[in-house]
Amino acid sequence: MTAQAHLPHLSTGTDYEPLASRFRPIFARIAESSVERERNRTLPHEPIQWLKEAGFGAVRVPVEHGGAGASLPQLFQLLIELAEADSNVPQALRGHFAFVEDRLNAHAGTPQDVWFKRFVAGDLVGCAWTEVGAVKIGDVLTRVSRQGDRWVVNGTKYYSTGSIFSDWIDLFARRDDTGGDVIAAIRTRQPGITQSDDWDGFGQRTTGSGTSVFENAVVEEENIIDFATRFKYQTAFYQLVLLAVIVGSGRAALRDFSQETRLRTRVFSHGNAPAVSQDPQVLQVIGKASGLVYAAEAGTLRAAEVAQRAYLAHAANDSVAERQANIAAELESAQAQVAAIDLVLRATSDLFNTLGASGTSIAKQLDRHWRNARTAASHNPVIYKERIIGDWHINGTEPPYVWQIGGGVKQR
Repeated sequence: MTAQAHLPHLSTGTDYEPLASRFRPIFARIAESSVERERNRTLPHEPIQWLKEAGFGAVRVPVEHGGAGASLPQLFQLLIELAEADSNVPQALRGHFAFVEDRLNAHAGTPQDVWFKRFVAGDLVGCAWTEVGAVKIGDVLTRVSRQGDRWVVNGTKYYSTGSIFSDWIDLFARRDDTGGDVIAAIRTRQPGITQSDDWDGFGQRTTGSGTSVFENAVVEEENIIDFATRFKYQTAFYQLVLLAVIVGSGRAALRDFSQETRLRTRVFSHGNAPAVSQDPQVLQVIGKASGLVYAAEAGTLRAAEVAQRAYLAHAANDSVAERQANIAAELESAQAQVAAIDLVLRATSDLFNTLGASGTSIAKQLDRHWRNARTAASHNPVIYKERIIGDWHINGTEPPYVWQIGGGVKQR
């Protein structure tokens, strides 16, 4: 079977500058109000609506279906630019782009066209996967079951990132009839769904990552998708979105600290110049941070190229090449994670050396860059990824593509 027969149209990339120029004015508007949203913990409903109306959610949809046909490196470069404007927004869209990616990888016999039309029309998809409380590793408490002539979902999810802004929810559940794990794509605007903005982290506070409760929420049978068909490089993809968030936070910190340093008039008696903007030690701090963020971005985009190869390998219907590409995508996203977290957290902390105590002013909100990067870096614990990388190098152990979190054994 040829790639053309397997997936009629592919998203192999476009001219990046014209693509980015469509959205940069919106990114600039988002940046203008980002400090106010951070200060007041205001959810970015309006910015996300601007992006919807501009077709941002369809940049990965093939050109033949009305999208931009962007490659994965181009998508993640856009997300980095968006994260520089407000790092909460791309994380709120994480579930959407993952679901788009899954539909891109779906066999042509599945309802691809239907979803492509929805994405091009502006529909956004949130996510609801994680459960807390009594759930054990490997178990799923949320259930999809038959109720008369319809299918319904019942359960509670936490970390429902972006769902509060979405038209659909990509929900991980288990079928009551077969016991199989599935993705239920549920319409958000319906009775039986209660959403709360109760995420209480010290960073990334406006991602809409709260609790979602489903009580006999209806899901159409055609939108119950066997989880075994989920695109195989999904863990790498999710990590790349977080890396875009982290790198964008680093770029924003570099931008803001440079501006504050440029305008600063107070100097220290034991400094090196009559103006801070001319102090060679301060300039060195900015220069070093720039290099750290640059390296983090380069690693992220390199890993995105490998994920694109996994996408194309799947389309080519070559199982051996696809398996190798999926291993590479997982490993390189993990390697980029190890590097980028260290680089950006160092940069967003060291930049405070340019300003002294005034840089900690709550009014300036400069600490948000470190807090947001640190929060995004706390997902998918990097210590486990380091072990997985080492196990591959030494023992050739294939990395896990899907993992879960749940209750363990209580220690006395």
